Order: sequence, then C-alpha cells, then structure tokens
Amino acid sequence: MTQASDTDLQTLGVSKHYGGFAAVADLSFSVARGSFFSILGPSGCGKTTLLRMIAGFQSPDQGDILIGGKSMHGVLPNKRPVNMVFQHLALFPMMSVGDNIGYGLARRGVAASEIKRRVGEMLERVSLPGAQAKRIDQLSGGQKQRVAIARSLVLEPTLLLLDEPLGALDLKLREHMKIELKQLQAAFGTTFVYITHDQSEALVMSDQVAVMHQGRFEQVGTPQELYYQPQTPFVAGFVGANNCLQGRATAVDHDSITLVTADGLELRARPMGAVGVGDTVRVGDAVQAFVRPEVARIARQADTFVGQGQVAYGAQVESILFDGANSAVLLREEKTRLEFRIALPQTGQFQDLVVGERVFFGFDPQRAVCFGAGPKAKSDGS
Repeated sequence: MTQASDTDLQTLGVSKHYGGFAAVADLSFSVARGSFFSILGPSGCGKTTLLRMIAGFQSPDQGDILIGGKSMHGVLPNKRPVNMVFQHLALFPMMSVGDNIGYGLARRGVAASEIKRRVGEMLERVSLPGAQAKRIDQLSGGQKQRVAIARSLVLEPTLLLLDEPLGALDLKLREHMKIELKQLQAAFGTTFVYITHDQSEALVMSDQVAVMHQGRFEQVGTPQELYYQPQTPFVAGFVGANNCLQGRATAVDHDSITLVTADGLELRARPMGAVGVGDTVRVGDAVQAFVRPEVARIARQADTFVGQGQVAYGAQVESILFDGANSAVLLREEKTRLEFRIALPQTGQFQDLVVGERVFFGFDPQRAVCFGAGPKAKSDGS
C-alpha cells in the first residue's frame, strides 16, 4: 500500500448502510498524491455514495476518511480541501465566465484584484484566455466543462472529485474531453478522483482504476492490469468486451485449464485468480472462461491454425458489426451453436465477408482466462 505521506486520500474500513443494504462495505484504499484515480462500476454499485462520503455530503456508518493525512470525521463539506465537478456542472447562468470561476474566491473574501489575476491565469491554463466576460450560454459543451473544472481548481483543493462529468456530452465531444481531462490533470498535478460506469473513460484517463461491485472493490490496478490480468470473473466480464463460457473442468495443470461447456464445446484457457493458486479447482468443478474478441482470429481455411497449438472451430457468420477499426463479426459455432464475437483485422481482408458464410476461428489458450465459478462468477451478469 502507498505510504500515508504520499497519499491525498485514504479510506479506513468505510461502510455505509441503508437499512439492511450495504451501499459501501468495509472499504479501505488509498490514492497517491497527484494521480488520476477512477472508480469504475455499474449503476447501484456504491460509487456515488462513496464519492459523497469523501466530499462530506454523507457520513460513513463506520470507518474513517483521511484527506491530506487528516481525518475528516465531523468536518463539514465546505471545510474540506475538496471540490466537486458534477455531471450537470451547476454553473451559474446569470454570471459571466469570470464571475463563475471567481465565485469561490469571492466567498472566501479574497481581494478583487487578486481574484481577477487568478481567474485570468486559470483561464489561460484551461485554454480559454480572455473569456472572462463571456456568458455561459455562449460556450460550447467542452468549454463549459473547462470552466467548471477551472472554478474548482482555482481554489487549490487537495482533491478534485468528478461525478460522471462527461455523461451528458455527445460521443465526439466526450472522446475529446477524455484527452483534455487527462492533460489538465497532468498539467495541474492535482489529485483527481473520478467516478464512471464507462470503462473507456476509466481506462483512457487513469493512473489507477478501482472496479467496484456490490459496495466493494473487486480489483485495483493500472488499466493494463485490469484488462490483461483480471483477478475476478466480474472484472474479466466488466472491463472490455469478452466471450464468456461456462463449463466443467476436464483437465487441470499449473498453466492451463481444459473445460467443456454444457453444449459440448471444449477449450483451454489460462488459470487466473484463485485458480492459479494451486489445486483450488479440480477436475469436474464448475469453471468460467473469458475470450476477448481481439484474442481470437478468423480464417477461411481450418489449416490456418495448424502448428500453432490452436483448435480450429467451424462457424457460420451470424452478423457483421462494421465500425471501422473496431469492426467485429458474430459467429455461430457449428456444432454447439454457441455465439462468439470476433474482432475483424484492420487489413480489410474480410471486407467481403457475408452473413451465412462458413468460416473458422481459433485463439491462443494462454490469452484466454479461466476462473473457478464461485459466488462471484454467478453475479457476473448483474
């Protein structure tokens, strides 16, 4: 764990209950100073409750929250070294851009000349120089986002909390703002704590991501660790696209699990999580395998996979999902009728693929992952 002197945020056994429901359950984690930390999870997993407790809008039932090494127990929201950017921004429409950004400073009694100087500097840093006199309704969606962030950062908070701030933007602007937010955080060096249900936002922007499920963190790690080395079935299923197959283990060794699905499809995958510890999964146990679309390859000839230690599965093209570089194809395995999503190569060699065509697919078993199908596996689809 990160040393306390290097952290801007720590939670120590924090819980929040609503009746018999645990919105946040005994959660302990730390966020390194100057980092971009995202909390990723589906609706209802507890991420907004957690953020509101950090901000001081709600109090934990147990545990403590430390910001800058100091306990926030009993500290009111307006006394915490924290600012928050909401999804709908909450800018004041009757105020100019400059007045919006300087509002918090004015409330603190900062001199007008100092407010003017700091607002001007802040607008320069968020690439809106000279915009002090503009009205809010004169700004684009991206410019409003930058004003909201500038209004928070001008107060020099220890933490900036962001509650799904890109959710109301259109797709192209959202993609642009992901890059801008990442660059702004790096430029200012302020610790960002960002919550989202959008895995692309979390993976693109973050230094560390916590995947939250049912009030707990399933895994905390870099985007690359979550994507390539998921430690639970929920993380494997939630982060990135995946083909999920459930079956029984028919062979188990230290680097491979062979499983057969109820439909009779046999495949091998690399053990992960508790499976990799030793003999926690035995022949006959229920297991769950995940094969990412980009891990599998498609071919028109079965002998394409000969000599590569891969099984060639015959399949029929069910649907073609064209999306430029992100194009994929849905295949129906010919024996079991199981559906697989396979990423199409960007070479364009399969641009003449047609629905109903017979093809083959295969994958490197070491690039698929397998877990014991315990309680967490069963909750994957929630």
